[in-house]
Amino acid sequence: MADEATDGRRRAASPPAAKPTSRVRMSAAQRREQLISIGRQIFAERGFDATSIEEVASRAKVSKPVIYEHFGGKEGLYAVVVDREVRALLDRIATALTAGHPRELLEQAALALLTYIEEETSGFRVLVRESPLMAATGNFSSVMNDVGHQVEHILAAEFSTRGYDPKLAELYSQALVGMVALTGRWWLEVRKPRKETVAAHLVNLSWNGLSHLEAKPGLITRKRA
Repeated sequence: MADEATDGRRRAASPPAAKPTSRVRMSAAQRREQLISIGRQIFAERGFDATSIEEVASRAKVSKPVIYEHFGGKEGLYAVVVDREVRALLDRIATALTAGHPRELLEQAALALLTYIEEETSGFRVLVRESPLMAATGNFSSVMNDVGHQVEHILAAEFSTRGYDPKLAELYSQALVGMVALTGRWWLEVRKPRKETVAAHLVNLSWNGLSHLEAKPGLITRKRA
């Protein structure tokens, strides 16, 4: 009897068992954003080919049919991720170009790209990993081509003012953007010197080179031959 009384007191003193907490159910929009975020991270880590729907589903703690329901498959998820990154990068650069002087515009464009690399590293990695799926549009090359067209308008006006052929502005804009983009890919891994220093040196090379352009350049090797 004493043992029963003791057990009764222990049960009375023990706190009630905690009820199992139910998981908060995400709305369709919240689930879609979660899958995009997880897909973005995995595509950045592994690239398109090495990413599997199984891993996306596992990290999101959902079944594969949920991903198919939202995106139709891996290709659809990848297309959404890339489209968002393209728009984000182009918006950054377009917003940054506010100066009136061409040299300041070059500085702003270079800093905008380097800031995007710094703050949205996963997104940048997604863009620079070329995929056969996005061979024509949506990859890093096509994004930089769009940026080049924005720079082209700036250079064309400057060329006309200085007496150079404005038809060559497209060539020079692609060269300048390519220089910044490739340097950005290198800086992504080393992260030094700081981005302001990198931008300053890029603009130093491009601006001082542009300010001393020859009207009709030729190849020295051809002249010697």
